[in-house]
Amino acid sequence: MSWTRLSLALALRGIRHPSTGVALLRVGWRFRRRGWWHRAPFLPLPARDYLRWRMHTAYGSGDVVPPASDVIRYARWAVRDP
Repeated sequence: MSWTRLSLALALRGIRHPSTGVALLRVGWRFRRRGWWHRAPFLPLPARDYLRWRMHTAYGSGDVVPPASDVIRYARWAVRDP
């Protein structure tokens, strides 16, 4: 799976399940690069190095694209009430 396919799968899941969509948006906002508005493409995307590090610590390789189910499970966990 590519990052584009993962993004589309998550977008579709977020549309079908609004609470999941809100959790994904909140987590996505947390992962944004600092000063993202200073660099093209002027989107709040995570830094590549940070994303590779996260994938390496979670899956053992920085080149892995996580399954949508893992991202959704993490997003729900990250925004849950304590």
